[in-house]
Amino acid sequence: MRGRLGRECLYVPSCRFGLYLALRHWCAPGGRVLMSPVNDDVIFFVVLAAGLRPVQAPLNARDGSIDTAAVPESVWQGLSAVLTTNLYGNPDPAPSLRAHCDRLGIPLLEDAAHAVGSESGDRPVGAHGDAAVFSLSKHTGAKTGGFLAFADPALRTELAAARDELLHPARLSAELAYLVRPYAEATVRGLRLVRAARATMRLLGMEERAEIRMPLRPGELRQAVTAAPGLAPFHSWVRVDMHDYRLAPGRGRIRRTTRLLDRLDTTLAAHRAGTATLLDSPWGAPGPGPVQPLFRVPLLVADRDAAIAALGGRRITTGYLYDPPLDDYAAAFTEPSPAPEAARWFARHALPVDPRRAEEVIEVLRASGAEPATPQGPDGG
Repeated sequence: MRGRLGRECLYVPSCRFGLYLALRHWCAPGGRVLMSPVNDDVIFFVVLAAGLRPVQAPLNARDGSIDTAAVPESVWQGLSAVLTTNLYGNPDPAPSLRAHCDRLGIPLLEDAAHAVGSESGDRPVGAHGDAAVFSLSKHTGAKTGGFLAFADPALRTELAAARDELLHPARLSAELAYLVRPYAEATVRGLRLVRAARATMRLLGMEERAEIRMPLRPGELRQAVTAAPGLAPFHSWVRVDMHDYRLAPGRGRIRRTTRLLDRLDTTLAAHRAGTATLLDSPWGAPGPGPVQPLFRVPLLVADRDAAIAALGGRRITTGYLYDPPLDDYAAAFTEPSPAPEAARWFARHALPVDPRRAEEVIEVLRASGAEPATPQGPDGG
């Protein structure tokens, strides 16, 4: 990954852990961080755990990227950092955000969990900011691990020491659970035991949300915020769907991750081909520039719940939904977007699907009569 990005890279046990490490290094507690409201709530809690105040950005209704032109100067002033999302692999406008950060003298941090193969401004996502965090759970399918990429290689010793101080020691039980997980999942799914598959995921700490968003628990969250910065007060939120997020890796994890990472170019090619097919469908929302190897393609459908049900009938699972936006989900703990409607529209209509199943998805949506949703204007209509 150092060769791909042209930057120093440091292994971390998860993207969320790497993001916390970056926020603690580049941002003093009490600062304000501009971020996307259509984002995993775990990331929101990581920002709070770092002792920072989330500030929600206006979005482009077509792909969920940050709309820099819609951010008022009053919001830019007083920021401590900008955190991109690159949602589903669609790149945020990193060159524009970099220019704003340089003007203000603040760091640009890139969350590239979904964007390991995406580009922005003819450079890889993750090569624009002061630092970027990547997930090895997404495109590679390793279900563990990530890395922190950073522009200044002289920081490696300091960042590695900070990482090691935050890590929990490897546990044999966790390592064994990780190694048997793919076989357990394959068995129950192969037998079409859907309930058993979900129970297996819950047992392994990989699926805990009954709804799209986890319960906020505002009373407990207020107490945690007063104790920030620190991961311990926020552990019950940050660990959701990944209990091993700060666990030092064992040899088995490293071996499997390395093996899967060796196949990355083949994986990215499959994602890019499927993305092109889906963007060319009635529900696609192609943007400018070359086709990216999206982790999930956010098709825009009028009735997303009906589309999810139709796909479920063909055993096509829909995940990575982020609805409602964070300023509606946790209004008391964030500064709201100055123009929230586009994010609400996108969160309501985006149907993220795996591009490797593009033909099946199109077949199901056509058969179900799914209608496309089209933004009516810059704010989503």
